[in-house]
Amino acid sequence: MNFQLSDDQVALRDGLQAIVDGYFSLDHVRAREDQPSVVDRTGWQALSDAGVFALLVPESLGGLGLSITDAVVAMEVLGHALVPGPLVGTMLAAGTIAGAAEGSTLVGIAATSDRGAIPGVIELPGDCDGYLVLPSSRDGAAPATYVSRANVVATPATRSLDPLHPVGRLEALLEPSAQELSGTADALRRNALLLTAAFEVGLAAFALELSVAYAKDRYQFGRPIGSFQAIKHLLADELARLEMARAQLHYAAVVTNAPDIAAIDGEVYGLSATQLEWRAVAGAKLLCDQVAVSATKTAVQVHGGMGYTWEVPVHLALKRARVHATMLATSDQMADIVASLTH
Repeated sequence: MNFQLSDDQVALRDGLQAIVDGYFSLDHVRAREDQPSVVDRTGWQALSDAGVFALLVPESLGGLGLSITDAVVAMEVLGHALVPGPLVGTMLAAGTIAGAAEGSTLVGIAATSDRGAIPGVIELPGDCDGYLVLPSSRDGAAPATYVSRANVVATPATRSLDPLHPVGRLEALLEPSAQELSGTADALRRNALLLTAAFEVGLAAFALELSVAYAKDRYQFGRPIGSFQAIKHLLADELARLEMARAQLHYAAVVTNAPDIAAIDGEVYGLSATQLEWRAVAGAKLLCDQVAVSATKTAVQVHGGMGYTWEVPVHLALKRARVHATMLATSDQMADIVASLTH
């Protein structure tokens, strides 16, 4: 299976990168730290105008009609730039919830927790206009629903781990106001995991690039620290982890997008197409979370004493990686899924 990007995906990546460079420079993003509203509406509208939130919306409904394999390419670019905001929920709600595709309605995710996940937390209470509620995988055929912010009872956290991703304590959802979303909750949950994993890959790439640049510029004993074997090995190990996670991410996106391929691969392992998709997605989320946390920790170490200061931005990537590694599912939960589907 060839995981090299197609010409169209390269054009998508490069075009989105140009928008990100114009609206989401690191200084611009950092200006939103610890603000009640972290979303810059001008930049958000630029993403919408480029069709980012309508990537998965069919052309018949006014979207771009692209696939999850294209969406993960876009999400990696956004992760690399530390773009704040409810990107995953808004992209999944577009085409169903009015205003999501156009960037005027910001949709967060309030996933009902499975075993091991953190309960009672919603993201970005100061920015989201509503929430996509994903039922627990133990709830069978329960649908995914949308609840407007006015019908969500929540208390904002005094101080969140990530200053660019505030959270709140979820007290109650007023279910009678919920709007059912199209598509199965199971498929939406898999797509949410894939998009989050892609963002994690972007965070890892950001941290690794900062580390390599610093290792070239920082001198000790008259030599750049990148010439020392210990630093070389740290960075090489993170690059290997990053490429392995990225390959698993693209494989999971391919089989999720193509049930016929999932069925063929599933026969090899004695799994149904759905089981194969879940194993691939869980494996991707597990590896991407691990490399995001590992690469950002390594970046702190490579930067030495400076790495622990607020001025060096690697802590922002580390904090976002931690948040995304727990909001939808924990590493233990993903590992359990992989193990249960491995014979």
